[in-house]
Amino acid sequence: MATTTTTAPTRSGMLSRLYTGTGAFDIVGRRKIWYIAFGTLVVVCLVSIVFRGFNLGIDFTGGTQIQFPASTAAAPANVEAVRGVYEKVIGHEPESVQTAGTGAAASVLLRSESLDPNQTVALKQALFDTFQPRGTDGTPSLQVISDSAVSGSWGGQITQQAIIALVVFLVLVTLFLAFYFERSMAAAALVALLHDVTVTAGIYSIVGFEVTPSTVIGLLTILGFSLYDTVVVFDKVKENTRGLLGLTRRTYGEAANLALNQTLMRSINTSLIAVLPVIGLMIVGVGVLGVGTLADLALVQMVGILAGALSSLLLATPLLVDLKMRDPKFRQQAARVRARRKRAAAVQAGEIAPSDGDADPDLTDDRVLASELRRESAMAAASSAPARPGKVGQRAARPTGKASRPSGKRRR
Repeated sequence: MATTTTTAPTRSGMLSRLYTGTGAFDIVGRRKIWYIAFGTLVVVCLVSIVFRGFNLGIDFTGGTQIQFPASTAAAPANVEAVRGVYEKVIGHEPESVQTAGTGAAASVLLRSESLDPNQTVALKQALFDTFQPRGTDGTPSLQVISDSAVSGSWGGQITQQAIIALVVFLVLVTLFLAFYFERSMAAAALVALLHDVTVTAGIYSIVGFEVTPSTVIGLLTILGFSLYDTVVVFDKVKENTRGLLGLTRRTYGEAANLALNQTLMRSINTSLIAVLPVIGLMIVGVGVLGVGTLADLALVQMVGILAGALSSLLLATPLLVDLKMRDPKFRQQAARVRARRKRAAAVQAGEIAPSDGDADPDLTDDRVLASELRRESAMAAASSAPARPGKVGQRAARPTGKASRPSGKRRR
């Protein structure tokens, strides 16, 4: 019973702080941990890309493509059956076998490495003998099985255009962020974008997913999502740090951490909503329809969304804080914040007397500062201590002490 009473308020308090964004999660303060984690992940991905490479599809390497109607007069032309016929004739597995379309327009698409004319003729004859696909008139015909050679130059052109699009996108993003925000935010956002691209490509290399033109297209789509999440956080950071150099209530890092907490729940909800359709795309497109190109598109988007959400929260903003703290003006402001808090702590402990003549506007009333520290300490102790049920009918004790009295005259 005691355990249940103590744990429940703690969990509810954590969820409440998560939804209200009160700054309870110190993300910026633990930025060295995030740097080590992200740095290790990037190094592993780069090593895999350099030494292992990618599993390129036939759109990049070239090959042979055979297509025929799924409507057959003999055995059903499912993926496993077609794969078995190919292995029996050629001696190894094809690159991919998938079905496309529905109803009368459904067809089977087989892709493999480049086959010579004799192998192509033998494979088409074996497919016809096994499945007997029907033509438009409803009778089996060998002529409905078509073959074509796929050139790897087309995939290379897609990759070249994608790289050009990526460079143009990064340049435009840099100009936009530097104009709308500032150079430090533009640099931090670019680092987060490069992280997302590297990690997504590295995971494809590590796992061995087949890289197709759909993968390249999906890789470009995730950049917009990552940038959107970063801009949302940076906009809140800009709002929280407006006029910060003239204040001594919190440092730039603390204001940025508060902005992260205030947008944390929004980022989680956005990422969750974005991932759900991708999961549906994988389940319906791959599991139900059996379209392999949808798997390539869904996988790259899922990896990119997760990497983009994490980098926007745990990498971009902490890196922004480090870049801003290189400015002497923000270091001096942080020193004034520490001096203010040190003086308030001394006033609270009774080591020095309160004064009203300091030059800093935030130090004009040391009693207020000491009262704030006492109130924060009391709130922290109350949230960590388990609740004790009081007696029935007992009235709550009134606060006592000089600190709780107003600064004005007593009422008689």
